[in-house]
Amino acid sequence: MEIGKDWSKSYKISSTAKDRRLSIYLSGNFSIKNLNDFTVSIRDLAEKQKPAEINMDFSDVSYLDSAAALSLMQIQKYFKAQNIKSSFVNLTGEAKRIFSVIDEQTLTKKSCKTEKRPDSFFVQIGDAFIQLMRDFIEVVEFVGELLTALLYTLLNPRSLRVKDVLFYMKRAGVDGLPIVGLISVLIGLIIAFMSFLQLKQVGANIYVPSLVSFAMVKELGPIMTAILVAGRSGSAFAAEIGTMVVNEEVDALKIMGFDPIRFLAVPKVIAMIIVVPILTIYADFFGVIGGLIVGVTGLDLTAHTYLTQSLKTIKVFDIITSLIKAAVFAALIAGIGCQRGFKVRSGAQDVGKYTTSAVVSAIFLIVVADSIFAVTLYYLR
Repeated sequence: MEIGKDWSKSYKISSTAKDRRLSIYLSGNFSIKNLNDFTVSIRDLAEKQKPAEINMDFSDVSYLDSAAALSLMQIQKYFKAQNIKSSFVNLTGEAKRIFSVIDEQTLTKKSCKTEKRPDSFFVQIGDAFIQLMRDFIEVVEFVGELLTALLYTLLNPRSLRVKDVLFYMKRAGVDGLPIVGLISVLIGLIIAFMSFLQLKQVGANIYVPSLVSFAMVKELGPIMTAILVAGRSGSAFAAEIGTMVVNEEVDALKIMGFDPIRFLAVPKVIAMIIVVPILTIYADFFGVIGGLIVGVTGLDLTAHTYLTQSLKTIKVFDIITSLIKAAVFAALIAGIGCQRGFKVRSGAQDVGKYTTSAVVSAIFLIVVADSIFAVTLYYLR
């Protein structure tokens, strides 16, 4: 909605004043290109003359766009705020149509969008509880589907994708050997050194090997290995499946007649259950080696003495329960990683969100399961 099509002319503003009445004559082009210039010019005229009434004459305007029209209406509001009566005169039909597009009342109305007030403390607690219950129900449903898929695989071994199981065994197990070994050695060193500082006060340095080996085999070996695997592989499982959901690859599997849980989750769970107990034995061994380093270099113990004391403390029952805990931790890590991956709906943001959730949830479940094992095994001994 424009007046004229002559873009070559520039705007011109002239004025006459009589009896505190200022007449401003507009001519030429008024557009977004010279909006700031003519706005300042008109306001300057009003400030110099200080009139009680202003009339803006549009009879010689050859071009007017909606941005300039809006600016002129803002000028008119500015004059009103200064207690100056203002009006537009000699508007052509095209100019009237341009001004009619701009709803003056809408400009002053408040936004229809209401301000969102923060929920109260109790409302937040209620929402968190509801979300927790929904998450619990989703996890239980997934566990049921996963157990059904595992039972089907057990009854139909040929349906298992062995190559995928070996691939995830390598990625979760073999590729994790360096970091698990390093962390275990450092933990063994720390436990041996800290226990030495306390036991040397009563001359009981000989019990340092027993303490290190008992702590590593019973608790620290399985739980530290599980936490490392959760950070490495649990997050990777969630990100991998989540990305497949975003790329609609999971939907493609369903269309082709494949069960996504049996196709994607089962190989990961089986691989983890196999490799995590092996990693736990590996971690226990390197934890004892870490303690051995401190024992030989700082406690004046021979390697033979240290290993003999360690073997006296470790029992077959402790090793078996350690491996059982590791297998349970592995199932929890793989299961929650896959479940969080299937919850992804759209976008990279969802992938990052549920990958983080997979790691946090896995660590939480590991600690809860370890607490249950600690109480249960205490009464079984």
